[in-house]
Amino acid sequence: MIEVGRVCEIVRYPVKSMAGTATDSAVLGWHGLDGDRRFAFRREGDTSGFPWLSASRLPELILYHPVGLDANSGEPLPTHIRTPAGSHVELRSAELTSEIARRFGSGVELMKMKHGVFDEAAISVISLATIAGIGREAGLDLDRRRFRANIFLETERGEPFLEDEWVGRTLLFGDADPRPAMSITLCDERCTMVNLDPETAARDPRVMKSVVRLNRNNAGVYAAVVRSGTIRVGDRVSLL
Repeated sequence: MIEVGRVCEIVRYPVKSMAGTATDSAVLGWHGLDGDRRFAFRREGDTSGFPWLSASRLPELILYHPVGLDANSGEPLPTHIRTPAGSHVELRSAELTSEIARRFGSGVELMKMKHGVFDEAAISVISLATIAGIGREAGLDLDRRRFRANIFLETERGEPFLEDEWVGRTLLFGDADPRPAMSITLCDERCTMVNLDPETAARDPRVMKSVVRLNRNNAGVYAAVVRSGTIRVGDRVSLL
C-alpha cells in the first residue's frame, strides 16, 4: 500500500444540485455517503432517462441550503431549506416546490430516492492539488465547493490530476482494519457546474475551459464502495 494523503473534508449533498453540508464523519454505505443526494427535483413532463433538475439548468439551485435533521429518517436528512432570500421553508412543502418551479419556468416535483440520485457513481473524490492547479490556469482563487465532491483529499504529492492514476485501484481509509474502501472506477468528466460561484451562482467559463485545456475536461474521480464503514476528516488514505 502507498499512503497518498489525508481526508480534509467530507461533504454530502442531501438535495441534488443544492448546497452541500460538510461533516466531520460519515457512514460510507453501499449507496455512497449516508444522506447524500437522496432528494431531487424531477422536471415534470420530461421523458428522458435523466429527468432531474440540476444547477446546469437552474444555477440558483446551489444557493439553497439544506438545514435541520430528520430524526426519524435513519439517515442524516434535512427537514428544511434556507432559500437565497434567507427564509426557512420545509423541504417537502408546496411552498418550496412552487418557488423552484417559478424560478425554473416549468413544473417540478420533489422525489425521494432510497438509493440516491447520482450522475455516474455514488462517490466522488478530488484532491486540493487538482483544484489549485485549475485555479492557477484560470487565474482564480477557486472555492472548492465548485467541484461538489464527497471527499476532498490533501495529498502527499502536490501535482494536479494525480487522481487519474488511481483508476482501477482501491483507496483505503483510516488505520483500523477492516478499513472502509472504494474502487476508483473512472475519471470525473466535468460539466458547466464548475463555472458557478457557490456564493452567487454567477458563471465564469474560465474554470471549465481550464479543466479542458489541462486534462481533457477531467478533474477528480468517481468510485464504487467495496467495503462500508465510517470515514472521518483526518483519516489517512492509502492506495492499494
